Amino acid sequence: QVQLVESGGGLVQAGGSLRLSCTASGRTFSSYVMGWLRQAPGKERDFVTAISWSGDNTYYADSVKRRFTISRENAKDTVYLQMDSLKPEDTAVYYCAARRGAYRTDPTLYDNWGQGTQVTVST
Repeated sequence: QVQLVESGGGLVQAGGSLRLSCTASGRTFSSYVMGWLRQAPGKERDFVTAISWSGDNTYYADSVKRRFTISRENAKDTVYLQMDSLKPEDTAVYYCAARRGAYRTDPTLYDNWGQGTQVTVST
């Protein structure tokens, strides 16, 4: 198991930017695929983006391509989500998650979760 703690959420105007961080502790961070998923009020939890253990491969939901960037620093046990050109529909609780093996878009296939951080984008 790996423990995950997110930070960096907040309130931002549409068109603005936020950077989320997720720091891991416990098992070897570099062996995990890391993902960011989000859940808007009244909706299911959705895949946003994921990054391979090495950082060489990244994957994005169509809704965030060219606006969000995922990255990781294994030496710091940290994964980041840079969010630019934010839209009101990006408003959600953002969760950091980890899994072993290949990346997946199905939230149920992630084994370790952070507590979530709220991102609110105003018009």
